[in-house]
Amino acid sequence: MSSLILTIDLGTSGPKVSLFDTKARCIGYAFEEVPLLLSEGGGAEQRPSDWLNAIKTCYKRLVAETGANTKNIIAANCTAQWSGTVCVDKNGNELMNSIIWMDTRGAEYVKQLTHGPIRVEGYGVGKIMKWIRLTGGGPTKSGKDSIAHILYIKNKLRETYDRTYKFLEPKDYLNLWLTGRFCASYDSITLHWVTDNRDISNITYHDGLLQLSGIDKEKLPELVPANSVIGTVSKTIADELNLNYDVKVVSGTPDLQSAAIGSGAIRDFEGHMYIGTSSWLVCHVPFKKTDVFHNMGTIPSAIPGRYIIANEQETAGACLNFLKNNLLYHNDEFYTQPAPEDFYKMVDRAVARVAPGSEGVLFLPWMYGERSPVDDHYVRGGFYNLSLSNNREHIMRAVLEGVSLNARWLLMYVEKMIVREFDSINFIGGGANSAVWSQIIADILNRPVKQVKEPLMANSRGTAMLALMALGMMDADTAAKAVEINKVFEPNKQNKTLYDERFERFVEIYNRNKPIWMKLNK
Repeated sequence: MSSLILTIDLGTSGPKVSLFDTKARCIGYAFEEVPLLLSEGGGAEQRPSDWLNAIKTCYKRLVAETGANTKNIIAANCTAQWSGTVCVDKNGNELMNSIIWMDTRGAEYVKQLTHGPIRVEGYGVGKIMKWIRLTGGGPTKSGKDSIAHILYIKNKLRETYDRTYKFLEPKDYLNLWLTGRFCASYDSITLHWVTDNRDISNITYHDGLLQLSGIDKEKLPELVPANSVIGTVSKTIADELNLNYDVKVVSGTPDLQSAAIGSGAIRDFEGHMYIGTSSWLVCHVPFKKTDVFHNMGTIPSAIPGRYIIANEQETAGACLNFLKNNLLYHNDEFYTQPAPEDFYKMVDRAVARVAPGSEGVLFLPWMYGERSPVDDHYVRGGFYNLSLSNNREHIMRAVLEGVSLNARWLLMYVEKMIVREFDSINFIGGGANSAVWSQIIADILNRPVKQVKEPLMANSRGTAMLALMALGMMDADTAAKAVEINKVFEPNKQNKTLYDERFERFVEIYNRNKPIWMKLNK
């Protein structure tokens, strides 16, 4: 076998370790689940040691199952869940659990940070204008950005803050493990909101933003260009994984940016939608621009010299998992059997039997607050308009439609930002395995949806492509052409009027109930 690329895709549910050839074709992969630790008050953590143990388990299984010669691996590249914080000492040892992207405990400190005498959307005008001018965005009020995690640690866990040598994103922690180098790439550091992003090719920490944030500069990692080679694997890792000592390690990228590459929507203004635990709808653009009212902005992409629109729907596939784990198969006195392995295929069959509109049932997918197109950590999900004639099939379809209606809300503002409509949208993530969901999204968004082949491999595939680009073995056009489309779903015009009306009610429900959610959950 010829040269191989090793990729690590650290999602919230766990890491996927893969091998690719030099044409970005997957040789094999292995996945291992890791625990998610939720606590009262909005806490969401994971143990970095669990990540590393799971990665090693995956790697051993992958090598055994593929029979690959590990000496053929020429490079390693990581992608990971974004907006997480790992505290490490000078030896690279973790000092506490990683605070991940779902954690909201830093919200009160972001509120203090962004406060001002004259405010717009809750931000002090002078402060948010400075952030937008320099970074392209600003700290989200939900408290889920990296800057909020660090401020929470500084205020509530001061001893840990003082002992921390560097605060690292999950992807950058994996690079530290592989190389021993404390660094962050231009793209991964963005959600700390302390960098000057105006020169996309020379991003630096900004003293004024650091002073405003109250974060000590020496506790932040060295910055390196996007998609650059940061070194080779350490001797310890090479020996443990049976690698050559000259295996190059690429700087890696957060999951949003790697998914954009793996989706095949690589050229400017080509959109892709991801549905996994969370969801997003983004595209690459040639400019820096911000929509502070809908929590979106253009940030550095994984491709040097390019920007990408950033937004996120907080819970998407997680809503379907909630239906499975918390309602249908919850382990209590009513529990009779575990969820079947083909649960999601069963959902597809059930949903296909229900007419569009779910017999009037509307689902609100805000199960853990929301980021885009509204930055609101008080809002919560639920079912609207239930009647005695409804059953779980209606509820299942309503969940898929509710996530899609929120995506339409997001689409409206994304297309306003790029001043054009998408010709089509590439669809990736676990949700893209569903033909039924693909059609629902096409109908509700009224855009052709391209179901990408092997949609669960998009992050890993994009990570492999980025490694090949960093090594000079592939260019962006070749990468885009290498992504195969399984099927194109055209919008069903017969459903347009129905879904237009449902969308109006969907947004109306949010606007009318926003004060109630604030009172219930503040």
